[in-house]
Amino acid sequence: MRSAKISRKTAETEIDVSLSLDGTGRYEMQTGVGFFDHMLDQLARHSLIDMDVRCKGDLHIDDHHTVEDCGIAIGQALTQALGDKRGIRRYGSCLLPMDDALVRAALDLSGRPFLVWNVALPTPKIGTFDTELVREFFQALATHGGITLHVDMLHGVNAHHIAEAAFKAVAQALRMAVETDPRKGDAIPSTKGSL
Repeated sequence: MRSAKISRKTAETEIDVSLSLDGTGRYEMQTGVGFFDHMLDQLARHSLIDMDVRCKGDLHIDDHHTVEDCGIAIGQALTQALGDKRGIRRYGSCLLPMDDALVRAALDLSGRPFLVWNVALPTPKIGTFDTELVREFFQALATHGGITLHVDMLHGVNAHHIAEAAFKAVAQALRMAVETDPRKGDAIPSTKGSL
């Protein structure tokens, strides 16, 4: 079974994440941050990864620790669920339009974390949500998921649309990358023999 459960507790957050790579995009998000829950819904729905994320964070300070630590825990769960990555496609990409926004995401489940982030969100807030936290989430996800991740905004004027397009584009790329490839059997998708 390509699934995982992660519990992470610090002085700032308590997080439980469960996910299944071979799901239908079912989701249950309870982070206490409305816009972030909405973005995580998109991540699950469009990747077809079943995902349950529950977080109690120090929201009386701000949303930063909750968002970043959820990225860490989801990344760890992805790593656990992928195991040695036998038979996966490994690479994924998506060019995603959402109204005025056009965002490109490309990723490699390489085990070598790296984030290239060329996304300029035009406002500091979406409702009460700090837009700089979108990058913080993807940095944590890439680092702890061992993902080489490139996200580029090609067009966009509305911050909500740009952020949502980024989450959906990464989700679609993840869907592609975690899928098993019937032509590969149980082979590791690398000439090195391991990822």
